[in-house]
This record gives sequence, C-alpha cells and structure tokens, in this order.
Amino acid sequence: MKELVWDNTLSVQVNEIDDDHRKLLDLFNMLNHAVTNKEPEKYIGAVLEELICCTAWHFSHEERLMVKYNYEDLDSHKEEHHNLIESARDMQKKFIQKGYQISSEEIEFLERWLTGHILGSDMELGEFLGEVI
Repeated sequence: MKELVWDNTLSVQVNEIDDDHRKLLDLFNMLNHAVTNKEPEKYIGAVLEELICCTAWHFSHEERLMVKYNYEDLDSHKEEHHNLIESARDMQKKFIQKGYQISSEEIEFLERWLTGHILGSDMELGEFLGEVI
C-alpha cells in the first residue's frame, strides 16, 4: 500500500483544519503499515481506535467552525462525517470479531474517503472560511 503524503494540494488554507488533516494522514499511514506488516491484532486495534477517535474529534471541530460562521452546507457536510464514522465503526466491530483481518479494500476505502473528503467538501469549507475568518 502506498503512504499518504501531505502536500499543498491537500491544504484547505485554514491552519487549524490542515493541522488536523496532517494528524489524520499520519494515523491512516500507521494503520496502513500495521495492517500491511501484519502487526499484532491489539496494536492494529489500538491504531484503528485512535484514528476513529481523532477523526470524530476533527469532525466536531469542523462542525463547530461551520456553526460559528453559518456555513450553509452544514447539514450535508455533517452527513458525510456521520457516514464515515459509521463505516469506520462497522469495520472496527468486524475487526474485533476473532479472526477478522482488515482488508486492503477497506484500507483503500479509508484512503479514498479521507483524500476525497479533503479535496471535495473540505476544500469548499476552506474557501468559505477563508472569506469569513
């Protein structure tokens, strides 16, 4: 699996959101490496939990900014957040079941979702916040 590398194409031009995204990319890479290298199940589980918790915190951070500055696409953006957390929690529940391995397809799903969300909805949010902050 390839590693996600932060560069300016992923920047939404809002430092506090970019900082969160860098952390999420780092955690994604840790999970990716752990799965690829067949690290111990407890370690993979711990990294997955940290990724989910940090993602949920980041989403609430974005949503707070959206509420504060009256972002008109708040509801659809929140729905995207909800769907990702739900998908990640479903993956985690399956992982907790004895013998379940996180597949390369699931890692690719997380990668596509993370980068797609940043390059899509979050870029729009960044443009909006750049005008009002």
